[in-house]
Amino acid sequence: MRILLTGSAGFTGHYFRACAEAAGHEVLPLIADLTDKTAVAAEVAHTAPEAVVHLAAIAFVGHADDAAFYTVNVVGSMNLLDALVALPRKPRRVLLASSANVYGNCERSPISEEQAPAPVNHYAMSKLAMEHMARTYSDSLPLVLARPFNYTGPGQSSSFLIPKLVDHFARRLPQIELGNLHVEREFNDVRMVCDAYLALLDKGVPGEVYNVCSGHPYTLQAVITALEELTGHHMQVTVNPAFVRANEVHRLCGNPDKLRACTGPLPAYALKDTLSNMLAAARAS
Repeated sequence: MRILLTGSAGFTGHYFRACAEAAGHEVLPLIADLTDKTAVAAEVAHTAPEAVVHLAAIAFVGHADDAAFYTVNVVGSMNLLDALVALPRKPRRVLLASSANVYGNCERSPISEEQAPAPVNHYAMSKLAMEHMARTYSDSLPLVLARPFNYTGPGQSSSFLIPKLVDHFARRLPQIELGNLHVEREFNDVRMVCDAYLALLDKGVPGEVYNVCSGHPYTLQAVITALEELTGHHMQVTVNPAFVRANEVHRLCGNPDKLRACTGPLPAYALKDTLSNMLAAARAS
């Protein structure tokens, strides 16, 4: 397929492009600024894609400009969908990357797609707003919504938790300041997420939402222990109140049953292997 990809220069976009091209697809990165409606329309019309993967977004929960979440994640997505609707030949599938953060602090675990969203920060709220906005295009476009749970890998910004830990261990620093230590997350490999996106682009049912997850959460302490074992290094870990978010999501673990029923088995990546790859990349940089 000829796949139009937004966010190709970002962390996930880099891996998805490599994944898609390795599978024989042609990937066309969207260059236009999503907030520039005219430029987006012109570029989409020129590329005439057979499929679309929309990854571009402001994804860091602690981003300083709250309004930008909505400008980019909602209005930018609307500009893209408007441009796709205007095509004389519609794409066969449009995958929109949302986020498992839309579930908020959920008592039920693992979380299935039937769980009612309850976002607790602007990032998650903007993603849920994007989902609802996108549904107004359901009669015109074959939309598939993906809600990835936490994932990581080499090249992810050190503003995110796991790359920050990896960087400190790679440099064998004596201590690290973190936020809330009592969090539990899936820390999946970015390659698993890209494998899932590519499979959903082929098999995803239009109008459906899919959790992109493994169902295997880890405590923060488990990650630290794994890094200690990989490096033989131990650090003093302290809590910096400035890093503790008021609306922290304490536990995020997804139910992958719907995804697996749709795509079939996906390649598995062990957390320790992911961390080892990240350590090697950090040491080489």
